[in-house]
Amino acid sequence: MASAPRITVIGTGYLGATHAACMAELGYEVIGVDVDPDKVSDLQAGRVPFYEPGLEELIAPHIASGRLRFTTSAEEAAAFGDVHFICVGTPQRKGEFAADTSYLDQAVDALAPHLVRPCLVVGKSTVPVGTAARLAERLSARAPVGEAAELAWNPEFLREGHAINDTLRPDRLVVGVRSAAAEARLREVYAPLLDAGVPFLTTDFATSELVKVSANAFLSTKISFINAMAEVCEAAGADVTQLSEALSYDPRIGGLFLNAGLGFGGGCLPKDIRAFMARAGELGVDQALTFLREVDAINMRRRFKMVDLAREACGGGFLGRRVAVFGAAFKPESDDIRDSPALNVAAQVQLQGGEVTVYDPKATDNARKMYPGLAYADTAFDAARGAHVVLHLTEWREFRAIDPEELGEIVAARHIIDGRNALDAPRWRAAGWTFRALGRP
Repeated sequence: MASAPRITVIGTGYLGATHAACMAELGYEVIGVDVDPDKVSDLQAGRVPFYEPGLEELIAPHIASGRLRFTTSAEEAAAFGDVHFICVGTPQRKGEFAADTSYLDQAVDALAPHLVRPCLVVGKSTVPVGTAARLAERLSARAPVGEAAELAWNPEFLREGHAINDTLRPDRLVVGVRSAAAEARLREVYAPLLDAGVPFLTTDFATSELVKVSANAFLSTKISFINAMAEVCEAAGADVTQLSEALSYDPRIGGLFLNAGLGFGGGCLPKDIRAFMARAGELGVDQALTFLREVDAINMRRRFKMVDLAREACGGGFLGRRVAVFGAAFKPESDDIRDSPALNVAAQVQLQGGEVTVYDPKATDNARKMYPGLAYADTAFDAARGAHVVLHLTEWREFRAIDPEELGEIVAARHIIDGRNALDAPRWRAAGWTFRALGRP
């Protein structure tokens, strides 16, 4: 692939490091760029500073071959690359719903002054609609090559825990472009995926930006819908897992994202739906997305319900009671604790007087930094020792494999609450446990 475009990836967090590794896997020469020298050193040594299944194994051979390397120099990246992917974060602004796009501005400002030959800069971050048009002007105004430094938008659709597969075998590729040349360049970059039959959709900037936030809004709504049904089931004495299964056979509905439980968290869905509402307000169409406020509210109520169930299991109060929390990451196969429902519940229980011990297969170190007041254990059994109630809050496979009889021998009381509707209730009840779950009698 001697004449193939050379790739740079600006920002080497979860999205950027994965994208850089996968571009190298597709055969391209790639430089990853980050302002954090420690992160760059780790990645250059083949150490990924977060957990994503298979990523270290994917990066290692490409680092060894020299096809993939990492640097802190935007100037080096500009001289090297033909296509520059921007993969920086867009977190929620403090005290607001709106997204903070300042990291995108900083990335463009660092790269643009060194762009002295035609190139394509491709945004992958999740952004408020209108951001790409603004950045296109910013890019051409700051680049010595002017409008020959063209912008495109190519939103990511990665699921944590499945990021490599979602990059190399995506459901679709969406590109927002303003020229045939930009589209052609992206078709060239993604040629191996297109040859495998991946759909390629070409849109304008605004539509490409809306695809990602609309997808996240829809998924959030579906999750909160079934959790709203869980609230009704709790009042009516029905079983939301059976309700969900019955609904899933309707092809218009389907079963994906229809599992009732503790709700969504992480660094995408919560902040993205809030930013979407904020941007709709700026555009004068805030009423169009008013329903997302209730989606968000339903999601948060599930956390309060879990605390209520835990309090009931402890006899009406947490003082003097030990509570084991299984899970800290916002989802399994990840060490991401951003807006983690599990840790939110754990912190609420502790504030109300409970003695909380948390165990997670991958996220304990991150949790300890963010929630130093909680106690942590090295195994699920250590966390549960002497507990008056066990809370199952992140659906790791390891927790489903636990022997209820064996665990029952070390707890103070056999009470378990399944916040993810993932455990085998008859198996736990047969072992003498009082088994409760969200949305189930």
